[in-house]
Amino acid sequence: MAEYFVINGGKKLEGEITVGIAKNAALKILAASILTDKPVKLPKMPKIEDVDRMKELLIDLGAKFSGNFINSSGIKKTDLNYKIADRFRASIVLTGPILARYGKVSFPHPGGCTLGKRPIDFFIDGFEALGAKVKKRGDIFTVASKKLIGNKFVFPIVSVTGTENLMMAAVLAQGKTILKNAACEPEIENLAIFLNSLGAKISGAGTPSIEIVGAKELNGGAWNGFPDRIESGTFIILAIASKSNIKIKNCHPEHLEVLLSLLEKAGADLEIGADYVIVKPVRNLRTIDVKTREYPGFATDLQAPLTVLLTQANGISLVHETIYEGRLFYTDILNQMGANIIMADPHRVIVQGPSKLRGKKINSPDIRAGMALIIAALLAEGQSVVENIYQIDRGYEKIDERLQALGADIKRIKN
Repeated sequence: MAEYFVINGGKKLEGEITVGIAKNAALKILAASILTDKPVKLPKMPKIEDVDRMKELLIDLGAKFSGNFINSSGIKKTDLNYKIADRFRASIVLTGPILARYGKVSFPHPGGCTLGKRPIDFFIDGFEALGAKVKKRGDIFTVASKKLIGNKFVFPIVSVTGTENLMMAAVLAQGKTILKNAACEPEIENLAIFLNSLGAKISGAGTPSIEIVGAKELNGGAWNGFPDRIESGTFIILAIASKSNIKIKNCHPEHLEVLLSLLEKAGADLEIGADYVIVKPVRNLRTIDVKTREYPGFATDLQAPLTVLLTQANGISLVHETIYEGRLFYTDILNQMGANIIMADPHRVIVQGPSKLRGKKINSPDIRAGMALIIAALLAEGQSVVENIYQIDRGYEKIDERLQALGADIKRIKN
C-alpha cells in the first residue's frame, strides 16, 4: 500500500529531538554477524526499511532472529535473493562475510534508489586480490575461493562500502591483509571495534591504512548502537533553516566538525556539547560554497539538506558534488517549489537566495534527497504532498512522528 506525506509548511518548530541509531553502521553489523556461528545480541537496531530488507536477506539465507539475537549458524545457501538484494545498495556488504565463511557467494548487481546502480569494481578486484575467482553470468556475479589468502589491496579511490566489505572478508582469511587508501568514516571504526570484540584482529580502522590478521573463528557478542551522524546533521540543518530553537540529542558532534564549521560560517548560532547541539534562531544566513568529500570532509549524504538551507541564505552559493554522479538532479524539484538553482554541470549547482518556497506535490527520488524535500516542504508556504516516501523510510525511523513532536504539521497518509 503506497503511503505519502501531507505537509503544511511554515509552522513554528521547537523542542528536542533524539538522534537514532546509525543506519549505515547497523546494516554492516548485521552483515558481520555471518562471520560467527555464535549468537550476536543486537538490542538497538533502527526500525527502518533498509534494516528490514537486510533481515529478510539474512532469513532467506538461513539465519534466525529471536528477540534481540541473530544466529547465523543455520545458513544453508550462499546466493543472495535477487528480488530483495535488488532493492537496496547495502546488500553488497553480505558478500564479503559469506565468502569468508562459506567459500562462495552469488549476488546480483546491488540496487536501491536512483543512486543504487553504482560500480562494484572495488569489491571484485578486492576479492580477487584475496585469491577468489569471479565469474559473471547475466546479472549475477559468483565469487568462490577454498580459502581466502591475506594480501595488500590499494583502493584506487576511497570507498566506504568497499573498505567495510574487504575488511570483513579478510577477518577469516589466512595471514595478514593490508587495505590502503581505506575510507576513514566513524562507522568503519565502529565496525572494527565490534569485530575485535568477537575475536578479530583489526588495527588502523579509521585511518587510510587498515591491517587485518586473519582469525580461525569468531565468537558471539553484542552491539549496542551508534548515533547516526547523517541524521544528526540533517536535524541541525532543519533547525537552522526553519529558524527554530531545537536541541539535537544523542549525537557525536566530533563526527560533524566540518559541517558545524560551515554552518557557523554561514551565521548559525550553535551551542555544541559533548553529545548534543542546540540550534538558536538567526534572522539572516550568509552564503557559503561547499564541496563534498570523503570523511572527515563534508558528507555527500548531507549535501541535499544543506542545499535546501542555502536557498534561504542571502546571495549566491556554489554546491559541488564530487562523490556521486546525478546526485543534484533533485534541485529541479526545489526549483518547482520556488528555489532559484542553476545546474552548471552534473556535479555543480549555483544557489541564489533567499527564495520563498511554495508547497507542491513532489516525489522523493532517494533517501537523502527525500529528507531534504521534507525540509523544503516544512519551510514552504502552503501544502505539499511528498510521494514515494518508502525511500525516506529506508533511512529515517518514524520521521513524521518525530517531527510532529517538534510542532511540524506532517501527516502520513495510506493510499
